[in-house]
Amino acid sequence: MTMIIENQLGKFKQHLMEEERAVATIEKYMRDVQAFFTRIPEGTDVSKETVLEYKRKLSEQYKSTSANSMLVALNRFFGFCGRHDLQVRLLKVQRVSFRERSREMSVEEYKRLVRAAREKEDERLSLLIQTLCSTGIRVSEHRCITVESLQHASICIAGKGKERAVFLPKKLQRQLKSYCKARKITTGPVFITKNGNPLNRCNIWSEMKALCKNAGINPQKVFPHNLRHLFALTYYRLEKDIVRLADILGHANIETTRIYTSTTEEECLRSLSRMKLLL
Repeated sequence: MTMIIENQLGKFKQHLMEEERAVATIEKYMRDVQAFFTRIPEGTDVSKETVLEYKRKLSEQYKSTSANSMLVALNRFFGFCGRHDLQVRLLKVQRVSFRERSREMSVEEYKRLVRAAREKEDERLSLLIQTLCSTGIRVSEHRCITVESLQHASICIAGKGKERAVFLPKKLQRQLKSYCKARKITTGPVFITKNGNPLNRCNIWSEMKALCKNAGINPQKVFPHNLRHLFALTYYRLEKDIVRLADILGHANIETTRIYTSTTEEECLRSLSRMKLLL
């Protein structure tokens, strides 16, 4: 990349920070914009045709949703630079009516995952999995679970320009307090490394994947965000209150919450059969 581009990227990053974007969001935006410039020959003038060709290649290599997330970052960068003529339309995404059964984690599989962590005597991972699944928080928000927060029934999580209350079940509070006492964690985040730093999402992901074989679970189902999905689906089946669920998950748009509560094809077919409208 040229010095001019690198300078613009630095200013763009500063702009995102001033907008109070989440750290993970800034990192992704920067990574996606840099990926574009590393894939075009040095010295090539960026034109609309160049960007359209990049869009075509993304559509061939990634799912539409993934490709669009990269294009969003690129469009934001071009907009920041005043080059609106280089912005492109996102790929059309057909709405998925059903959840993929092959990627859906059941409650029983979740319990096997927790038991597998306990069998490895990895109490930290066991409690982290349970914390993510019983509260519905994003994996990046685990650092908001602090020693101080365990004194309250709920904690406040700020992000994306808004705040929301996350409730901590009493049993979870007791377990985490006991864990902190045993590990001599007296302040700050509960889930930390030996050096006292909050756990990295990549490490959490790999540690969970390592449990798959012993837990007897398809690795495709095991990733932190799937625990959030399981929380949402379990809550919705129990309460049938999608508006309240959207508040708990921190969704600004209820349509996002609908993705979490969509049914599988099998569930839909069972419902149709129970209607008994065929003679």
